[in-house]
Amino acid sequence: MDAKQAEMPGQGGISVRAMELVVALCLLAGALVVIWSNYSIGAGWAPDGPEAGYFPLRVGAIILVCSVLVAYQGLRANNQAIFATWQQLRQVCVILVPLTVYVSLIGVLGIYVASSVFMAGFMVWIGKSRWYRAVLIGVGVNAVLFWIFEIQFRVPLPKGPIEAMLGY
Repeated sequence: MDAKQAEMPGQGGISVRAMELVVALCLLAGALVVIWSNYSIGAGWAPDGPEAGYFPLRVGAIILVCSVLVAYQGLRANNQAIFATWQQLRQVCVILVPLTVYVSLIGVLGIYVASSVFMAGFMVWIGKSRWYRAVLIGVGVNAVLFWIFEIQFRVPLPKGPIEAMLGY
């Protein structure tokens, strides 16, 4: 985004400062999860060397320090320039929301069925394809991928109830 776009009156959006604080909070949350999980599996020094969580815990501590520095910078700079307009954020959500649903469906339906639904949904919703064409392409592409990964390469990918019914 150029300076002209960032200073357009009447075009609201999220500020650079707000995004820096959001990023800092996300980094902080991730760092705390890394520290806590690695501390619980052992992050000290054993007689035979470092425990499993020794190095990851230290990386989590570094990320924690960086998140505090990002938050400090965001609060100190007070940069109210527009990071992205609401329209731009809506365009990101057009992809991000269905992608989040897709990733969550992989655990329930398996990667092949979830990918078929994702592809067909996007073809109908964004590409304005006819539903029957989208379903045929979604199922066909994922059937080929199933054949390549599961049968030819024997790479097990997450499967759901349909693959279980078929004996995979």
